[in-house]
Amino acid sequence: MSAVMPIPSNWTLDNVPLAHVDVDRVRDNEDLFYMVVGASFVEIAADLYTQNLIDYFGNDPEVATWLTQQWQHEEVRHGRVLRAYAQHVWPEFDWQRAYDAFYAEYSQMCTVDEFEPTQGLEMVARCVVETGTATFYTALSRQATEPVLAGIAQRIRADEVNHYKHFYRYFRKYQQAQPPGRWKIFQALKRRVLEARASDADCALWHVYQLHEGEATADRARFKQLCRRLGRGLQRHYPVEMAVKMVVKPLDLPAVVGRIILAPLSKASAWLLR
Repeated sequence: MSAVMPIPSNWTLDNVPLAHVDVDRVRDNEDLFYMVVGASFVEIAADLYTQNLIDYFGNDPEVATWLTQQWQHEEVRHGRVLRAYAQHVWPEFDWQRAYDAFYAEYSQMCTVDEFEPTQGLEMVARCVVETGTATFYTALSRQATEPVLAGIAQRIRADEVNHYKHFYRYFRKYQQAQPPGRWKIFQALKRRVLEARASDADCALWHVYQLHEGEATADRARFKQLCRRLGRGLQRHYPVEMAVKMVVKPLDLPAVVGRIILAPLSKASAWLLR
């Protein structure tokens, strides 16, 4: 892991020290290029699914207000900072062109049909999504060879962990009003974990790859090889135990059971990452 340049807790694009980026340490790192640009696409497109969430939770002013005033704002901020970093380090890459192609496809994927049947179970799904982002940025901060990028990843990680805490709190509120039972919670967790293997990230990376490689020569087989390579690199830094603890938390398992299943679930998660 490289040194980390701290980013202020009240961070905005204006106070991220892009002028201090050590371009030579990251410019030739193709894996980081794909991860930074791909992540910027998904984050900056948060407006798409935020409105769907706001509509879904429209009868709960507390949740709708938080989604509008904090969660959406912070997600888009992540995307704008990552975009600025990518354009600073790789200015020759036509970010907007690749993003427009991504957005055209991704906007068709973001529908209310993907939501869980109840608001409580959708909060469970949100916990899985935030687990994925928090652990991804944890790994990215460890994998980053450049201090400013490592600092940005750590700051985004902190935001994503905070988002997880909010979604988990809202889940508990709905659970108290209408308990879904552990089996339904487990099924919601399972569905979202399995979907995570082939969703937003694949769509974003494909459009980065197409433009970077050239549309005429872009090839699905080589793209899959690229994704496997990125996965192997990420796996070396991935906080598996952290991921497992966050995912199973909504099940509210007895402490003894949690300790027993932690090791096998960690091994299964490591396999899933491959």
